Amino acid sequence: MDNASSTKRRPLSLAARAALATGFALAAFLGLTGLAQNKANYASELSAMHDRLHNYAIAYITGTDTTRAGKVTTPDSQPNPDFSRPGSGLYAIIVGNDGFRWESSSALGRDFDFVRMLSPGETAFEPVETRSGKLYVFSYGVSLDTTDKRSVPLTFAVAQTEDQFERQVATYRRTQFLWLAMLGMMLMLLQLFLLRWSLLPLRRVSSDLAHIERGTRDHLDGPYPVELTVLTRRLNAFIDSEREQRSRYRDTLADLAHSLKTPLAVVRSQLETDGDAPSLRGDILDQVRKMDEIVAYQLSRAATSGRRTIAAEEPIAGHAEDLVQSLEKVYAAKNVLCEFEIDDGAAFAGEQGDLLELMGNLVENAFKWASHRVLLTARSSSGKGKGRRGLELIVEDDGPGIADDKIEKILQRGVRGDERVQGHGIGLSIVQDIVKAYQGELHVDRSEELGGARFSVRLPPG
Repeated sequence: MDNASSTKRRPLSLAARAALATGFALAAFLGLTGLAQNKANYASELSAMHDRLHNYAIAYITGTDTTRAGKVTTPDSQPNPDFSRPGSGLYAIIVGNDGFRWESSSALGRDFDFVRMLSPGETAFEPVETRSGKLYVFSYGVSLDTTDKRSVPLTFAVAQTEDQFERQVATYRRTQFLWLAMLGMMLMLLQLFLLRWSLLPLRRVSSDLAHIERGTRDHLDGPYPVELTVLTRRLNAFIDSEREQRSRYRDTLADLAHSLKTPLAVVRSQLETDGDAPSLRGDILDQVRKMDEIVAYQLSRAATSGRRTIAAEEPIAGHAEDLVQSLEKVYAAKNVLCEFEIDDGAAFAGEQGDLLELMGNLVENAFKWASHRVLLTARSSSGKGKGRRGLELIVEDDGPGIADDKIEKILQRGVRGDERVQGHGIGLSIVQDIVKAYQGELHVDRSEELGGARFSVRLPPG
């Protein structure tokens, strides 16, 4: 296969597509307009010729008279000088009974045997094919009275050649084509200008994205038309999400390296000083277990997906039931009752793993410290427009609660895996990382209903 056939054809740009579509539409519109105008002009010219020939016939009828003996006297003057010029294309014929026939000077040498007698008051307008070409003929049947009250039936026929009529139609068509072509070119140029102006905001978005790729800008700053506002807002959210993800990985690796320094130093020191001690195995296993916990914790932090521009909503109810059933088995000896107050349609706009990590840590902590009851509440919150819904997740227990002077310490950021506090602090660092990644808030206070601790997570709509 050659390169031309193996290479995919490059899609047309939006400007090219719009220009082609507009060109086809404009050509079709102007073509149909020209066709309609041609038909209208043809009918108008035909009607005008009918009226003109009718007027010529009336002029001949008015100038024609009969004598007492019934002889027909034709008019001396002509309604149009072309009737006096042979071969002019305009002809007049008068026929009557008893073989009477009169022809204008222009009809000399022509064959007009097709003219037939019409009844008085009858008219006819029709094209007729002759050996000299096509004629349009208007005929009018009349009856002239003589002085002795006798009637003389006559038929007046006025004819015009097709050439003259077609010349008039062709002249109109040429003029029409010229004007429509000029109008089409002007409209195409205007359309290209308007198209370029209309697509200018998209070009600006493309240019701003190029600046972001080069690092000269942080966001799409605009201003942009209202149709692009949602797009640019989502792109900015996507850019922020990617930057936060990179920053999270970088910070996690740094925290992981820092957290492993102490256990590794302990292991090295014990190997150097107490290499033959019987308790060495237990000490090393203890440090290895700590390092394993640190690695698991930091990896869970790094795996937090965070707020994403495009993410399916995870329903809360099903995951909450599965989670509570598992914890009820673990803490079966405590006989803890977990109640639900979950709104219909309450959902988490993010990764399923983040939801399970967030809800699992909070609910498990409540099970550990509760006396008999745990309450899980989930409510949806709607934002402006048609974006994703927010979520309020509340976990309460009837345990001893948390003293007010310890809440601030528990909520301190930057707690590493090897520095976590037992009790209410277990898993809280992971919860805080997930909440921060989704741009939410974590609040800890005392439950008014159950009396123990209450952890409230609010994730904003987006």
